[in-house]
Formats: sequence, C-alpha cells, structure tokens
Amino acid sequence: MKRLLLTSTMLGLCHLAAGAELPRADPASVGLDGRQLDAITTLLKKDVADHVLPGAVLLIARHGKVAYEQAVGSRDPQGTAPMRADDIFRIYSMSKPITVVAALTLLEAGRLQLDDPVSKYLPQFAAMQVGVPDAQTPGGMRLVPAERPITVQDLMRHSSGLTYGFFGNTPVKKAYQQAHLEADNPDLATFVERLAKLPLGYQPGTTWDYSYSIDVLGRVVEVVSGQSLYDYEKAHVLDPLGMTDTGFGVPDAARQDRIAEPFSDDRNFGIDADFGDPRHPVRMQSGGGGMVSTAEDYARFLQAMLADGTLDGHRVIGRQTERYMTADQLGSVKPGPYYLPGPGYGFGLGVAVRTGTGVAPFPGDAGDWYWGGAGGTYMWVDPARDLVVVWMMQSPRQRLHYRSLLRDLVNAAVAD
Repeated sequence: MKRLLLTSTMLGLCHLAAGAELPRADPASVGLDGRQLDAITTLLKKDVADHVLPGAVLLIARHGKVAYEQAVGSRDPQGTAPMRADDIFRIYSMSKPITVVAALTLLEAGRLQLDDPVSKYLPQFAAMQVGVPDAQTPGGMRLVPAERPITVQDLMRHSSGLTYGFFGNTPVKKAYQQAHLEADNPDLATFVERLAKLPLGYQPGTTWDYSYSIDVLGRVVEVVSGQSLYDYEKAHVLDPLGMTDTGFGVPDAARQDRIAEPFSDDRNFGIDADFGDPRHPVRMQSGGGGMVSTAEDYARFLQAMLADGTLDGHRVIGRQTERYMTADQLGSVKPGPYYLPGPGYGFGLGVAVRTGTGVAPFPGDAGDWYWGGAGGTYMWVDPARDLVVVWMMQSPRQRLHYRSLLRDLVNAAVAD
C-alpha cells in the first residue's frame, strides 16, 4: 500500500510560525525512504514514553524541500502542552555560525579582513599574555607574552587562545571560573573588556580550543558596524532569510508560550552553567551562545548556506565566501585536549567539517559540516547529498546520544 506519511511527516508541519516556509515535498520525491522515516518517528515517540526525551522537533530537507518535520513529546515536560513544530528553543552554540556569517558580510563589504588583528577593533587585545602550566608558580601557571596577535580568523576557527571556563580544569580555565565574567549581567562590551584581562590558554594560531572567541567576534561586528549585534544580524542575516523567531531571547509575551523546556533535573551543562530564561533576556548579546530559534528558522539559514549563500532570491553571502567558511581551516593548528569536532573532522569558520568518508563514528560524506548547542540542539548539512537536518531538543544530558543516533537513522533514510 502506498505510504503517504501524512500523519508522521507532512501533517507534522502544522502550527508553523507566521514567518516564511521552505517548500514541502513528499519524502519519496526527494529520495528519502518513507519506511525509515516512520521508524525514526516510532523511536522518538518511544523515547518520549520512556522519559528519555522531554520533547523535540526533527526537520529533514533535501533538494531544498522539507520532506519530514516531526514534533514529539511535550513543550514543557512539567506541563501538558504537546511540542509543536514552531516551538522556540535555546540554541546556545548554534548561535555561532550565524555570528560568523554576519561577520563575513562585513568581509564582503570590505570593512573587515580575516588576517586583521583583533586589536585593530578592540585595542584591549593588543598585548595578551599566555598562561603556561607551571606547578611551581602561584595559580599553577606562569605568564608569557603572546608571540603574535589574535586575528579575526583565529576567532572564527577557535585558534585564538581564548577558552571557556564552564568545563575543564586547566589553570587558565580555573582562572576563567574564578573571574565570574557574567556575574552581574554585563553588556557585551563590558564582558569583552573583562575577558581581555585574562590569560590565553595557548599561543594564538597554534591550538583549537573551544572558547568565547565568537563572543569577541560579535563585539567586533558591533564596533565595525556601529550597531548592536542583534540589529546588525537582523538586518543582514535574519530578516533577509525570514528567520522571524530567531534572536537573543523572547521578550514578546505573545510568543513565550512556545518556549521549549527541559526536564526539571536536566538544566545544567557545566560549571555554573544552567539554562537561562529567554523570557527575561540578559544584557549581553552572546554571539557564541545566546540565541533562540525554531527548527524552521534554522533550516532556512542552513538551506541558504547550502545554496551558496542565497535563499528565495535574498543573498546573504557569496558562493566563494560560503564555501570558504565550510572548508577545513585548521592547517597547522593542532587539536587541543577538548577537541569537540571529534575524529574525522576538521574545523572551518564556526562549524566542524568532515575531512573524509571514514574515521568519524557515523556515516557521512567528506565536506559535510555540523555544529550543536549545549542545551541539546544539533544540525548538519551534507552538500554531497543536498541534505539539511535540524534537531531541536532541550536536554543537555542526552545531547551526545542523539547526535550519533540521528546521523545513523537519517543517513539510512537517504535512498539515492
């Protein structure tokens, strides 16, 4: 019997926000196996029933058309409302690619170059110190001068020497933890000023280390453009792509009942790092981790990148710039001890980039690229398959489990 998949796929597209939609298609018409998609739906619903998954939205698009979008579980597992396809999620580090694209629009306008020293725009980064572990020195490290400036490219590929303090236990990470950089709700300018006073974990340009680099990049965007990060992103990325539910928080009361929540005992993702409340946005517009979005909005962003920077006739960045962004940028930069891209992946500008068919712990094609958020969200793009996948979930403890699982399940649905 012909399988229409209307209940589990196409009719899962109801309740969409008023923003623009990608075209829709029957799965078979874009080379996706309907039986495998049904199996994915069954698995996700079982995980909800088993209280493994609070709720989620999975969107799969191929050849520019959404062929599967399924909402499962509850928007808030402490309540009774079902998850809907247009619900709003904290995307944390999936903010980073949006900020990188915003900065690249300035590059294309001739207002920014990748080899510019960051200190050209933020003078407080002109004379950075590097913390070298040394058990004989107070604080467990000695300071040495940075051997070269941090560049804009370093910020985009996490080779700046900056780090994060919410995970890891190196002396520099401990210094970040003790600094309580966000304790009094600073704005972005104040936060970056404080950050520049801390030592780097590595010499610039030598080591990949996950960090506040993209937050610093967001401040560079503000300085160069003369606008707040959100205002610039709204004008040059979000509005052109029809991303009406993406921003730094949800202050609009009319949309607040669409905010997805985690289980009550699953709100922490690191040292002093807990889920915030986007109903009450903080002052700092964190380009590295402060945005909210929907599956549809984020799919539009990814589809634009897959289509050489253009969607529905709106050009955000050019073809060469997009391809440069999603190419491996590491070169002589070595993976640090917390290399999040994982085996089989290099790193481009804001995204991990697959370097070969093998090595990674799940199937894929060389050139696919991905990133995720600490709250459980995840995305990937496979140009070789003309495939876009967005996973929206709020569960820090399950985030790694579903990343590999969904790769296996979705790749199995690609029939050609």
